[in-house]
Amino acid sequence: MLAIDARDVVKTFRSGVFRRRATAALSGVSLAVPRGAIFGVLGPNGAGKTTLLSILATLLIPDGGQVTVLGHDVRREATLIRRRLNMASGNASFLWNQRPAEILAFYGRLYGLSGRALRRRVDDLLELCELTAYRRVAYNALSTGFKQRLALAKSLVNDPELLFLDEPTLGLDPDVAARLRGRIADLRRERGMTIVLTTHYMREAEQLCDEIAFIKGGRVLARGTAGELKRQIRIGEVIAFRLDPPAAPWLGEAAGVLRCVTHDGRIECTVDEAEKRLPELLRRLHDEGAVVRDVQVREPELEEVFVELAR
Repeated sequence: MLAIDARDVVKTFRSGVFRRRATAALSGVSLAVPRGAIFGVLGPNGAGKTTLLSILATLLIPDGGQVTVLGHDVRREATLIRRRLNMASGNASFLWNQRPAEILAFYGRLYGLSGRALRRRVDDLLELCELTAYRRVAYNALSTGFKQRLALAKSLVNDPELLFLDEPTLGLDPDVAARLRGRIADLRRERGMTIVLTTHYMREAEQLCDEIAFIKGGRVLARGTAGELKRQIRIGEVIAFRLDPPAAPWLGEAAGVLRCVTHDGRIECTVDEAEKRLPELLRRLHDEGAVVRDVQVREPELEEVFVELAR
């Protein structure tokens, strides 16, 4: 069952008075997100990621296409959808002098909480996001990391079925980002929450996301698991040989070898499946009389896929 079913979504922004300009933010984007999945949306700045999330969260109305979220149409049933989702941004901003407990209580009231239930909810969220010790610290006195945690806590105040996270670890130190990613993974594991996130961090997408969609110029260029994306654009595992003699011209034509380059005294072969191809290549190298001085195998980084698609 799908949490999000978006088909051929189009959104154009118009500006100017005397010389009207039209900027196509989305040009026929289609996505299908299963319930309980963590789905990543990646792309360069200006690709349309935030516009897409805003449409899915019913904050913008699409110009064309069909969008169903949690079984409801975003145009006709936005109110029903909003009760069941929430959103957090890496650039979140709250009133400078309010305290985390006050901020969470304010948003809790917007969702109908009051009295003991509201106090319990605020306490639970502060504990979940490791903010209990900072409940009475003014917002502008919090570090960037704690502000991000507060934004996440706010987005959980209504215990949403669907959560949108726009660059949730933007600008955080690596250790703080790692803890926040752990919290996000826990939400899916413990609550079965569907999460859609945008990110610039390839490692984050690989660690968290079941599926990833790459968007550029308002279009989905590729989607799938991290492994599937690597295979789609012929970025496979890399086997690096140091040989004596140092050349083996036939390697580039061997079965399963996608490309072969020489770098820093090594022959680096990108292959479709290292576990299968390595024994075959070693056997033939032996038969050809080559001495293998060293061999290394590494998986490609998702960032390599991103670079290829962003060109």
